[in-house]
Amino acid sequence: MSYTISSMSRLTRTQLAAYIFLCLVWGSTWLAIRALVADVPPFKAAAIRFLIAAGILFAWAGFRKAKWPRDERQWNAIFILSFSIMAIPYGLLFWAEQYVSSSMTAVLFSAMPLAVALFTPLMMHRHAPRQAVFAMLVALGGLLVLLYTQLAGTRRMLLGGVAVLAAMLLSAWSVVFAKKRLHDADPAVATGLQLLIGSLGLFWATWALESHKQTHWSRPAIIAIAFLITFGSAAAFAVYYWLLKQIQPYQIASISLITPVIAVLEGSLAYHEPVPWMMIVAIAVVLGSVGVVLYAEAASQELVSLRQPTGLE
Repeated sequence: MSYTISSMSRLTRTQLAAYIFLCLVWGSTWLAIRALVADVPPFKAAAIRFLIAAGILFAWAGFRKAKWPRDERQWNAIFILSFSIMAIPYGLLFWAEQYVSSSMTAVLFSAMPLAVALFTPLMMHRHAPRQAVFAMLVALGGLLVLLYTQLAGTRRMLLGGVAVLAAMLLSAWSVVFAKKRLHDADPAVATGLQLLIGSLGLFWATWALESHKQTHWSRPAIIAIAFLITFGSAAAFAVYYWLLKQIQPYQIASISLITPVIAVLEGSLAYHEPVPWMMIVAIAVVLGSVGVVLYAEAASQELVSLRQPTGLE
């Protein structure tokens, strides 16, 4: 049996472009969610976002004549992910951003790569390289520096933080689960189905928990939900599932280490807050650490190829 370096170990230009696109879009969604839930109840906002985004993806899938899931295994996976990666985590995140700042939410969610690295050996029997885990720890330290002035909070902020962490853990489990179960599914179809089913769950939560709340479609709310529907949901999730087929779960999860940096910068610009030099240093640490995470798999594969004999059956 011969051992070679997998072509998917290194990021191609297309994969890198997809990675950067997801970082920029999902780094901006935190501020958009914050603006949206200021005028629209959180579960209702998330439900509308997902429902319209699902329609866009179904239209795109129909234009491409994409194949729908055929076997029971894929349908079961899609149903589970509709709640574990869509309805429940995003319901929690939208609710939490009523009390927690967009930058703080992004930072709390940035622990996701470490959770993925934990779930990967449990679910896929494959360990993330040690240098990748170490780099993620360093990056998390840099992110804590970004928010060292925002650690004090109220009881509502604490509850919001717990909700974000719960959403993060469930999303991390879902990343590994999707890598195992949806490898052969069409990204647009699979994402559209998850968004549709997830929106139904969120509409139920709207009826059960938010029927007494008022909705005000202000201009910022309309702009925010338009961005979240087109870029944050329809485009981003389709690109996400495509990229998940190409690289390892812990590599794609490292996106959540960059999104807090973008969220903090956008929050500072939106509220005209200065960017201190320590924040710039922390951003450099984060970006350098993410680079290590992305290429740790390639280095690990090269080491295996050097140690293993070749030409043997």
